[in-house]
Amino acid sequence: MNKHCNIAARLPELARERPDQIAIRCPGRPGPGGMAAYDVTLDYRRLDARSDAIGAGLAAYGIGRGVRTVVMVRPGPAFFLLMFALFKIGAVPVLVDPGIDRRALRQCLDEAQAQAFIGIPLAHLARLLLGWSKSATRLVTVGRRWGWGGTTLAALEAAGSGKGSQLVDTAPDDVAAILFTSGSTGVPKGVVYRHRHFVGQVELLGNAFGMQPGGVDLPTFPPFALFDPALGLTSVIPDMDPTRPGSADPRKLHDAINRFGVTQLFGSPALMRVLAEHGQPLPTITRATSAGAPVPPETVARIRALLPEHAQFWTPYGATECLPVAVIEGRELQDTRSATEAGAGTCVGRVVPPNQVRIIAITDAPIAEWSGVRELPVGEVGEITVVGPTTTDSYFNRPQATAAAKIREVLGDGGERIVHRMGDVGRFDAQGRLWFCGRKTQRVETAQGPLYTEQVEPVFNTVAGVRRTALVGVGAPGRQVPVLCYELLPGADAVQVEAQLRALAAAQPTLAGIATFLRHPGFPVDIRHNAKIGREKLAVWATEKLGV
Repeated sequence: MNKHCNIAARLPELARERPDQIAIRCPGRPGPGGMAAYDVTLDYRRLDARSDAIGAGLAAYGIGRGVRTVVMVRPGPAFFLLMFALFKIGAVPVLVDPGIDRRALRQCLDEAQAQAFIGIPLAHLARLLLGWSKSATRLVTVGRRWGWGGTTLAALEAAGSGKGSQLVDTAPDDVAAILFTSGSTGVPKGVVYRHRHFVGQVELLGNAFGMQPGGVDLPTFPPFALFDPALGLTSVIPDMDPTRPGSADPRKLHDAINRFGVTQLFGSPALMRVLAEHGQPLPTITRATSAGAPVPPETVARIRALLPEHAQFWTPYGATECLPVAVIEGRELQDTRSATEAGAGTCVGRVVPPNQVRIIAITDAPIAEWSGVRELPVGEVGEITVVGPTTTDSYFNRPQATAAAKIREVLGDGGERIVHRMGDVGRFDAQGRLWFCGRKTQRVETAQGPLYTEQVEPVFNTVAGVRRTALVGVGAPGRQVPVLCYELLPGADAVQVEAQLRALAAAQPTLAGIATFLRHPGFPVDIRHNAKIGREKLAVWATEKLGV
């Protein structure tokens, strides 16, 4: 790697190579028919120059190399200008999902021990009222500043205007950012990203999906838009609440896609379901990508039908700590649908090189050294581990979480590397494809053996009238009672559906132990993708419901 191991290092090159290409389009004012005007744009020349100016202003204000900086800014020009400015000067942005529980949000901000806080006025007001980030002494307001001191982003940009390139010589191991996980299966953890991780992600994403400069992307999860400039793409930021993709207006999405000739689309399974149910063709899309949770087979089939014949629908597998790990295209995923609905798990495809994925025996205990693991053969379900260029090596200020998720491996040449435990269970098939079987913490340990959510729920999801199901365990591990919670589609007959669920369980030996079925009005889901089911909360609900 050259001395500029930095996701922002591509910006000056693009500003020279394609200065007038639009880098980012933002919704802006409402236009005709309630559709966004998209009158706010940044070309590559201005994105580079303005992020340099902001970077110079930030550095002069004391937000420079290594300074941990909370960023609470809505998706828009200021967010992207800020993020690239921070990357350029070697500061460390801290990103936390604002929609998580207030207590968890405060804990995340306290753990980050940020020295600076950049936010919109509402974020600063919450900081004052709720005691967020008391360690931050450098305050920047995006918008109008009231009585909380500090300065504004506009003032910093004006002060730094004309100061030239701010790209510092960040090294591969320098900390680039702290990104908090969604916390859908526990308290959010701050993942430490080094500059080499971001650079590795750009390279792996480009190679895995064949991304070429000049494409137009609709990234419905804003942080993913940060990769677009590094790949020479144009980002069209959709007119939607990114924390509620399941509530997105499909008309607004189609308006942006059609108006700007969007060629690629990223969305969570919840957003893909919105487009699938809307049923309008997507003729300009050549590449759609969905991640964040398993994509239901029915959604894959319906999206495939809306895309042009030559288009690809990818569902990458990974996590905040390591992405992408493996990928599969929609056609192959549809070919594996019958196996998924028969209890095989969800095929997540083939490992993206140069990642190395190995399956190890399931344990909830920390594993300090790779010499202490038992690697499992093809076909056997165990915990998924990965090591590669995007594999992060620690959580910030969370030594116990780091010990639980990371394994030190000594190599034959005396070197060493960190292996990440995905916290997922899965297996390899004879063709070398990886199958996801569920979260390790969500397995149900019965007296007859373990049950895995992704090997159980897809079987029951085939019952007519069922929207989705969730397997949970009630009782002590090793003697847990498996309970299948289910949601109904509108108009479904609850009595008939439960009878079908019971009959299906009785007909399959591996599911015969499931004899308790509970109808739930609406599953709790994660705040980031609105797709991961909150099975821990459902387990508490089921326990109370059964009076155990």
